[in-house]
Amino acid sequence: MEGGASVAGKAEFKECLRLTWSQPYILRLVFSAGIGGLLFGYDTGVISGALLFIRDDFIELQKNTTLRETIVSMVVAGAIVGAGLGGWMNDRFGRRPSLIIADVLFLAGAAVMAFAPSPAVIIVGRVFVGLGVGMASMTAPLYISEVSPARIRGALVSTNGLLITGGQFMAYLINLAFTKVPGTWRWMLGIAGFPALLQFVLMLTLPESPRWLYRQGRKEETAAILRKIYPANEVEEEIESLRKLVEDEMVLEGSIGEQSVFGKLKKAFGSKVVRRGLMAGVIVQVAQQFVGINTVMYYSPTIVQLAGFASNDTAMALSLITSGLNAIGSIVSMFFVDRVGRRRLMLLSLVGIVVWLAVLGSTFLRAAHNAPPVSDVETRPFANQTCPEYDPNVHWSCMDCLRAASTCGFCAHEGNTLLPGACVAMNNETRGVCHADHRELYSEGCPNKYGWLALLALAAYIVSYSPGMGTVPWIVNSEIYPLRFRGLCGGIAAVANWVSNLIVTQTFLTLTKALGSAATFLLFCGVSFMALIVVFLTVPETKGLQFKEVEKMLGSKNYRPWKRYHPEAPTKGRESGLAML
Repeated sequence: MEGGASVAGKAEFKECLRLTWSQPYILRLVFSAGIGGLLFGYDTGVISGALLFIRDDFIELQKNTTLRETIVSMVVAGAIVGAGLGGWMNDRFGRRPSLIIADVLFLAGAAVMAFAPSPAVIIVGRVFVGLGVGMASMTAPLYISEVSPARIRGALVSTNGLLITGGQFMAYLINLAFTKVPGTWRWMLGIAGFPALLQFVLMLTLPESPRWLYRQGRKEETAAILRKIYPANEVEEEIESLRKLVEDEMVLEGSIGEQSVFGKLKKAFGSKVVRRGLMAGVIVQVAQQFVGINTVMYYSPTIVQLAGFASNDTAMALSLITSGLNAIGSIVSMFFVDRVGRRRLMLLSLVGIVVWLAVLGSTFLRAAHNAPPVSDVETRPFANQTCPEYDPNVHWSCMDCLRAASTCGFCAHEGNTLLPGACVAMNNETRGVCHADHRELYSEGCPNKYGWLALLALAAYIVSYSPGMGTVPWIVNSEIYPLRFRGLCGGIAAVANWVSNLIVTQTFLTLTKALGSAATFLLFCGVSFMALIVVFLTVPETKGLQFKEVEKMLGSKNYRPWKRYHPEAPTKGRESGLAML
């Protein structure tokens, strides 16, 4: 049946629960592959908390924001390569071997990071994990979709997205649980090896995708697997359906003609329909990253500290809320995307993002202007452990202390953190002295009375982002390309997403140091406003349209993305109408 992306509805979820209860083999297949999504979420989320303790253990990371950014972003860089390898391996060797190799990479990366003696070795481990993330992101949803009964496929594939956000939430819980355990970040990063080992063992006992087997001519093996998934009276019908599907795929591949990548690209870009679809698909994927969401997902405890909460424990506990809101937003999107529409949901999401980033930036600006001063009286007891750049004859605030060329921190007043404090050199000795006096040592942001407002704005930003820009760009990309070019165009858009993710992740901390926290979030606010305008002008609504209707819309002479396309029954030469949204 033709249509848009498979967005699971309430009835489909009910049928999913009924069928998986009566056919537990389906649940076993989906759960085993879904661990890949869980690992994807965990390994991208766990670094946010682990980074705080890695920074404390390696003093060279205190001021070297580029090195910290590299530790975070190498998973993204590895994922770009891993996704490309995963796509090739899926076709060449099958879905099952690809997931097994991804597990080996996850295991290797977790082990390297857990025993890393230096930041450079942590980066190597993060690259291994990134390769696994890229392969899992390509393979897990594909395997789930190909082993799922058609009538509940949307619901089962949706579980992979839920497992990704669930993995991120679990990462925050694990981070919080290990804050007081010796080894802290080593446990946080190394524990990812356990679910990888579990999936490795489970996948060894499970079959290959029936669709891949059928394409290789292994029809008996295909039938044997389908008999375990479908009731006996439906097996022959499903084999026939699979045969038609594979034949249609081969016809589509043949219609492209040239089989080289460059030949396919040339043919794709020669089509006005593909160009318009690809423009919309790439724009929403780039916008998804450039609104700054992964600064929150990868650096949220650091952002909490920038807001004025010094404790690592407090920062991670508050960050758990942001991860939970992101997971809830993903669920909310499933119920509204077919009611509100893809375009409208993204535009509403972007309006909220712009508003709350403006509030967040303004709050940081106000906090910086009201930072407590540095007191010579408070600093003097630290003797030769004061910040080298500090001059008692020059007025300094906490912000001046943190911006010093040396690695310096602000030891707050014991009774009231808003009163004058000391500016000290950051090392284990001063950290111990400051904490021994029951004082907080600030290294990222300064104590202020606006911290809770910043956290509320951050939470509202995530609530605005998650149901719209968080999920809808992927749905749009599954609907907007002609079927014969869907794999090629989807791959281009996915690479655009990963590269944009890498750019944002690799520059966030550098921007906060160079421009300040307030200016950085106001910069993201400006970029988000531009994204709002560009999405409004270039991205059409695809809600309720069949694939052929989407092609007609993109190819029409009076195509206007900001107008709603209304397909009409062919009557007297009139094909379609356009109306304003």
